[in-house]
Amino acid sequence: MAKDLLYTNGVIAAREKYLLNDKIFKLCDSGAEEALRAVSESGFGKGVEVASVYEYEKLVSADEAAIDGFIREYAPSRAEAAYLLSPRDFHNAKAAVKAKYLNLSTENMLAPAGLIPAEEVVNSVNSGDLKPLGEVLGEAVKQSAALFSEENESQASGAEIGIIFEKALYKHLHEACARNGLLKKLLATKADMTNILTVLRSDKEEYAAKSYVTGGKISEKQLASLFDEDSERALKVFKATPYYEFVKKCIADKAAGLPLTTAERICESYETEYFTAKKYELQKNQPFLYYVFRRRAENANVRILFVCLLAGMNESEIKRRLRAIQ
Repeated sequence: MAKDLLYTNGVIAAREKYLLNDKIFKLCDSGAEEALRAVSESGFGKGVEVASVYEYEKLVSADEAAIDGFIREYAPSRAEAAYLLSPRDFHNAKAAVKAKYLNLSTENMLAPAGLIPAEEVVNSVNSGDLKPLGEVLGEAVKQSAALFSEENESQASGAEIGIIFEKALYKHLHEACARNGLLKKLLATKADMTNILTVLRSDKEEYAAKSYVTGGKISEKQLASLFDEDSERALKVFKATPYYEFVKKCIADKAAGLPLTTAERICESYETEYFTAKKYELQKNQPFLYYVFRRRAENANVRILFVCLLAGMNESEIKRRLRAIQ
């Protein structure tokens, strides 16, 4: 699957001029109709026409499909394709399990296809033929389905199913990216931040321990220290780690009774921020990854922009919700 990186980087250079970049922030004090014209004229949404600003999601979906198409065509190797697309397969399998055992429709539950067509994921779950899903995802489906067995007296909760698929996803990515040093590093940081957030959302240490994902560098002993009622003592455990400021922010927000949305946004934006800090030093597969993460962050920002504008939020409120892109 190896691709000509020089050619790919040339394609990226030609397409970068269509990125919205800081234009998205300038639109925060505009009207929704004006913002719609601006993003459409910039080429966002691949020329899809919408009848009104309330159909902005059509533009977002078209742009998301374009990003996926770029990944499929230009991913330097299977590792990048797996890192970027396989999370969709795990989401769709989780949705299919919930739909099957809770008698729900998968309509509006499925994400766009990952490495496996969404319909194939649903069919595999419904038929019980899990071979097309691969070993790790297939096992996650088996484990979640077992929660609904007659022997299991309590009906499975959405949280329990979510834990199974999130742990399986990180296991799959850890294996898929094992020979790619950069992706392993990105994955380890995401795993550590995910586990830190898990602890701070949990009331009991036992529940958190069952939820930890693999691939990170922070030990379970370090994570368990966050249950210490002395927040200063807990924070000291992370003093020599790259997560000191992240943990400090999490602890402060929790103590103030605030949701961990800022920390969650930091985790979600980690890859983009990582490459932004090194944007003049990018080599090999890094320009490809930087471009994809910028496109995805921009796509998320357009959705946030229109949701906020239509809700009547002011400029400062909208900007606080946007992801930084450079």
